[in-house]
Amino acid sequence: MHVLNQNILFPDVQKADEEGLLAIGGDLSLERLLLAYRSGIFPWFNKDEVILWWSPNPRFVLFPKELKVSKSMKQFLRNCDFEITINKDFRSVITECANAKRSGQAGTWITNNMLEAYCNLHEHGFAKSVEVWRDNKLVGGFYGVDLNNGVFCGESMFAKESNASKAAFITFIKNTDYNLIDCQVYTSHLESLGAKDISRQEFLSILNLENSRS
Repeated sequence: MHVLNQNILFPDVQKADEEGLLAIGGDLSLERLLLAYRSGIFPWFNKDEVILWWSPNPRFVLFPKELKVSKSMKQFLRNCDFEITINKDFRSVITECANAKRSGQAGTWITNNMLEAYCNLHEHGFAKSVEVWRDNKLVGGFYGVDLNNGVFCGESMFAKESNASKAAFITFIKNTDYNLIDCQVYTSHLESLGAKDISRQEFLSILNLENSRS
């Protein structure tokens, strides 16, 4: 297992283990996080753990042109009274994601250090939030890393009302021009919207192509 030091470097992602764990340690500085995401790597660890860096194979992604919206969801979107915004309240969205109770999880991986690190990314133009409001109350949303190269790396979502996070995600995809949405690892929720597994090599090839265009 590769242990990171103060140098802003990562090992080759092909050295990740079978679960996708690549390295441990380091920090959550702006420079290291940007290098990680541009290299197909992301941090994911529990409170009181050392920072863990991952590059899973396969990679779960959504090609926006393959977005699936059910008839019932289309009807819901036409009739609901949600107001959906982008970057109106990033800190509140990531805080709600951190506080959301999730099946099979005793706590949150969005620690205070993670929260501040992603707020820093947002302040520098490399992270976005999508908010869902009803009667001026935040009822859903999600956030992720925007590499400014046609790739958006989704991180976490929450919903206090039925279909709130799904409405945010669908609206976001339909009103932006990303070439790829990185969903990282499988969830049935995103699979129902058209996300699928591709090989790590295919993901890196797309990511490198987009990096070269930016």
